[in-house]
Amino acid sequence: MWSSLPFDFSRMLRFGAVGLLNTALGYAVILTGLALGFGDIPANATGYAAGLVLGFFLNRQWTFTGVDGFRPGTALRYGSVFLVSYGLNLAVVIAARSVGIIESPLVHLAGICVYSVVFYLGSAHFVFVTDGARRQPASRTP
Repeated sequence: MWSSLPFDFSRMLRFGAVGLLNTALGYAVILTGLALGFGDIPANATGYAAGLVLGFFLNRQWTFTGVDGFRPGTALRYGSVFLVSYGLNLAVVIAARSVGIIESPLVHLAGICVYSVVFYLGSAHFVFVTDGARRQPASRTP
């Protein structure tokens, strides 16, 4: 089910642009949540939720334009990659809290970086791939 698509720099730039929009929205929501006293975890979850739907539609329509449109399972794969990426982001926040760094915007930025790398790789190689790329087994040379 993994894509065999080659490295695509322009696609990475489009993903980055979408990510900047998502990050700006999500980070603004995180900061607002912290200012309202939500605490680290609820503020973080609210911020990521705010950008999730926007990111799905922008990535599907613009970043990964060469794929077969909206296929069954795309949203489920997207949600799965989000959960893994978000779990790693949350691990960064929790690790910082465990060493005494509480409610720091810089910790959330570090989590965003981890999230972004993992989410791109999952999106490019698992979520937004053509049916043909997912069906072809990896070629093996003797």
